[in-house]
Amino acid sequence: MTAVAASDPPQHYLGGIALRLLAMLSLSVMFVLVKYIDAAGIHLVESLFWRQALVLPLLAIWALTHGGLGLFKTQRIGIHARRAMMGLTGMALNFGGMIFLPMAEATTINLSVPIICVFLAAALLGERVGWQRWGAVVVGFVGVLIVLNPTTLLMQGFEGDHGLGTLIALGGAVMTALITIQVRDLGRTESAMTIVFWFSLISMIPLGIALPFVFTPHSASEWGLLVGLGLLGAVVQLSLTGALRLAPVSVVTPMDYSSLLWSIACGWWFFGTLPADTTWIGAPLIVASGLFIAWREHRLHIERMKDIAA
Repeated sequence: MTAVAASDPPQHYLGGIALRLLAMLSLSVMFVLVKYIDAAGIHLVESLFWRQALVLPLLAIWALTHGGLGLFKTQRIGIHARRAMMGLTGMALNFGGMIFLPMAEATTINLSVPIICVFLAAALLGERVGWQRWGAVVVGFVGVLIVLNPTTLLMQGFEGDHGLGTLIALGGAVMTALITIQVRDLGRTESAMTIVFWFSLISMIPLGIALPFVFTPHSASEWGLLVGLGLLGAVVQLSLTGALRLAPVSVVTPMDYSSLLWSIACGWWFFGTLPADTTWIGAPLIVASGLFIAWREHRLHIERMKDIAA
């Protein structure tokens, strides 16, 4: 990981934390709508389309009242395109995981993102990872195994909804980790609005091409679900991106664990489901591992800043 450059945006830790907490609450409610939309027989591609489509007019209105569409000008269109394709893939996987699994279980699997980030930092960025963080990764990995209950998966295979949902949710967690690193890099030069604008605009191209093949007429209540999905998606996207711009990954990502509380509450309230016994056992290990990794990252950041100032 590189030190903060002089051109980096100013850091506002409390603002970043507040935005991340808002994103987690909005995300949990959004996933409730995802499950209702799927139950109504609406295709996943159409859900993704409306999830993205409603963001663009809101951003356009904001830009026109703050100086014009030139605010979205960028010199990094290639990076935005890559982020858009990664984001669209990750969104599809996260939606799929929520559709096939109970909310709390899918959320718990997604909370393994900090653990995956350590692997990616070592494998892709060549970052040195000390024994303390590797120890936390091992603890977190044990927690993931407990939640996944591999013995049951091996006996039942991955053909059922639960097995398929588990694979999809794991894929979503990997993509989320990759996206987190990508967005943090983009945030060094781009505003949250610019990142979200190009993500939404570029991802609309493949979704717009596919939409006519899956679109079906909807009732007023179904349109209400889709509009709610789009509005909540805008809140989530802007909050997540803004949080990563205002504060380091190691500061804001621990707030993601609040999503587990919201998903348990939403799963019980809307669907009458509670986490499996394995989730209750594995989730604390994952949370403890992620919090330690975040704390360790924060300490290393402070030490690097001291070395630079020396």
